[in-house]
Amino acid sequence: MAEFVLVPGARLGAWAWDAVAESLRSAGHAVYAVTLSGLAERGGPDGDRTGQQQHVDDIVSVVEGNELYDVVLVGHSYSGIPVGQAAGRIGDRLQRVVYVDSSIPADGLSFADGWPEDERAWLAEQLIEGDGTWLPAEAEHFVDQDLSDEAISQLVSRSTPHPGLTLTQPARLPRPIGELPTTYIKCLMAGDTPSPDVQEQLRSPQWHLREMQTGHWPMLSQPAALAKILTEVD
Repeated sequence: MAEFVLVPGARLGAWAWDAVAESLRSAGHAVYAVTLSGLAERGGPDGDRTGQQQHVDDIVSVVEGNELYDVVLVGHSYSGIPVGQAAGRIGDRLQRVVYVDSSIPADGLSFADGWPEDERAWLAEQLIEGDGTWLPAEAEHFVDQDLSDEAISQLVSRSTPHPGLTLTQPARLPRPIGELPTTYIKCLMAGDTPSPDVQEQLRSPQWHLREMQTGHWPMLSQPAALAKILTEVD
């Protein structure tokens, strides 16, 4: 059985994976859901000082601290950036990386660097408004993404400000991500095709594409279907 390490996207905590984790555990797998520094129950007055490499360290610490092997390292949305870096650091403990409709890291580039110029400018304004953090989104952000009213309510009420430095500091890749066994899950209601950088990586024989007919938060919209895909990449 695999050991799954599940990392949530921006502004979310480990709670976002609860339903997926339950399905995986019912199938006999070990599951470790991660709350990254500065978020959810790990938030605090210094959250705006948390940097990108701290999030990488958070993930590596879960793997090494629990002496995990055969690790399926799963990152959603923003967390693809630290997950891709952590995957290169855990060596033969890694079984596979799974990116769930996520950003992917490029050496020397940040999460925000992957955005168009106008969206980077918008994010910069958001970080000023949030005193160095990216404030949670309103309910309108989650419409038309296959989410129930209850799921949207959870996302709105349980999201917390996200440390801004983790979005703007560059990734440092210890190993090219194209060399690692990887599955990319594209959520089609959030866009018909993967981003150009993901399409480029999918040329690698180590990378495989799966698709889900749902929105950007499949752990909340279709948790059983997502858990099934995760067990199939084991």
